[in-house]
Formats: sequence, structure tokens, C-alpha cells
Amino acid sequence: MRAGRLVSMLLLLQQHGGMTAERLAKELGVSVRTVYRDAEALAAAGIPIYGESGHAGGYRLLAGYRTKLTGLTEGEAEALALSGVPAAATDLGLQTELAALELKLSAAMPPAQRERAEEARRLFHLDVVGWFRRAEPVPFLALVANAAWERRRLQVTYSRWAEPKEIERELCPLGLVLKSGQWYLVATAVTGTAEPGPARMYKVTNLLGARKTGEAFERPEGFDLAAWWARQLEDFDARRYRGEALVRCSPEAVAKAADNLDADSAAAIGQGTVDDDGWTVATVPIETHAHAAGEFLRLGGLEVLEPESLRTLMRQRALEAAALHA
Repeated sequence: MRAGRLVSMLLLLQQHGGMTAERLAKELGVSVRTVYRDAEALAAAGIPIYGESGHAGGYRLLAGYRTKLTGLTEGEAEALALSGVPAAATDLGLQTELAALELKLSAAMPPAQRERAEEARRLFHLDVVGWFRRAEPVPFLALVANAAWERRRLQVTYSRWAEPKEIERELCPLGLVLKSGQWYLVATAVTGTAEPGPARMYKVTNLLGARKTGEAFERPEGFDLAAWWARQLEDFDARRYRGEALVRCSPEAVAKAADNLDADSAAAIGQGTVDDDGWTVATVPIETHAHAAGEFLRLGGLEVLEPESLRTLMRQRALEAAALHA
């Protein structure tokens, strides 16, 4: 722990030229007194570090000195894949490793490239959580990720929408996917036979309990997590639309469609035809009638022309809302 901190202190001084003890303490997450002790330890190890007194003083390295201590630890190597998604690294408990990794990569860069990287950091920020949502707690994420790294089986208690609501599963974790701020575990279930079950996704926030069994498993030969996930998304889109609805939208509803409907429905409305009253008539893909009614009511000025069963449900929902506000 201290060795890693000493390396970080050395790289900070190399990168910034000079830093006060207070600033070093803040960057390293330690006390000023600890910074004093670490500076003495670096000097004792032969590092040309010296202190300057006064308001603009602090610690500096001898001019021209550069270290090559930029090798990555195992934790930093794990954090490398998440260097563009700091929130994901935090979820996995790798925020300290990510900070150290960024420092080492920065120290290894020539000055011109380092300045360009800093400018990119100032100009771009990635927020993976969708609008109008808050990041959900994922208490078992680090444990699940560790099991996937080590290829160890997991015994989990999982909450699902179907009955029975709570199930017990022994899983072989194949990987994790972060989608719109939600973490999903991709795993095969242990079936008691020689062949594992098919790979399935499990929402990590739905894990009620999880522990590593200590038993190792073999990852399926040729399994590609990214390719598997892409196929699931394609299959999901193909399955979720179960029908169509002919709708008539006011100009205001057309303008609101992109912000309130999914991309396919909004695109269908955008490609509709305008009638004599200036309303847009379009055929829109729908999932269930209940889901479609909830989505369409958000637009306000939308009339369902067909099917009649969905039109009836829209009228029923509107009357119920009117009755509540009578």
C-alpha cells in the first residue's frame, strides 16, 4: 500500500513539477504529516526530491530527473478497460486503481501529448446513467466481477418478475455488461449435467445474495461477450414488437414523440403523412396494448384509429384519469 503511494507521489511531482504538501495530501488521500514522512522515505531511497519553504514552496524533483516506474499492477490493469467510464470503475471498487493508472499513463507521455490528454479531460465527460434515472446500488458487483476474473462459480439468490419471485442458482459468471447505467451479469447455470445451461443475463441489482463457492469452471471455448450481447439486443428488438397501431398525432404530439417514445415509434411517426387538419397519420410498432396505451397517453394529442381494442383501452384510461380529477 505504501509502496504504491510513494510511486504515485513520485509521478505526481514528475508530472506537475512541484506541489505543496497540502495538495499532495489531497491527491493521495492522506494527511500532510504522512506526506512529510513519504518525502523523507523517497529521499532516503535516493530519489532527488527536495523541499522549498514559503508560500510558493513545496516539494520538487531535481531538474531533469524522470522515473520509469510506470509498470501496472493487476488492479490497475483491470481498471484500464474502464478508464473512459469512471462511474463503472467506482461501481467495481477500482477507483483508486483507476486514479493510479491515469497517473502512470500521464507520466509516461511526452509533455505535448500529456497536455492534449488533459485538454480532452476538460472537454469531454461520459455519464452512463440515462436521463431521469439515478444510479442504483450494486452491492454484489465487485464480488461478481471478482468471480468472473477468477473463473469461480457463484451461488446466488435472485429476484425476478415471474413466479417464484426468488430463486437460487449456481452460476458460472462469463462477464459483465454496463447498459444505460445498469449492470448485467452474463452467466451459465450449473445444471447437474456435464453440459452447462445456455448463457443468460441477470440484472446485478436484482441479486439478493451472492457468494463464491470456490469451485472453478471452464469458460466456453470461443465465447465472445460483445458478440453474444449484440445478438441478445437484436433478438430483443425482434421479440418485443407484437403488433402495430394506426395513430393520428397533433403537431405538438409529433414534436414530443422523440423525447417520449422509443426510437422506432418516434421514427414511424416522423415518417407519417399529414392530413388536411395538419395532423400526422402513421403506423407505429407496439409491444402490448397496455404498454402502448401508457406510452401514447404521454403525448397528449394522439388518437388511436386502429386496432379498436387499443382505442377502447385508451378511452378507458382517459375516463379513469378524468374520474380521479372530477
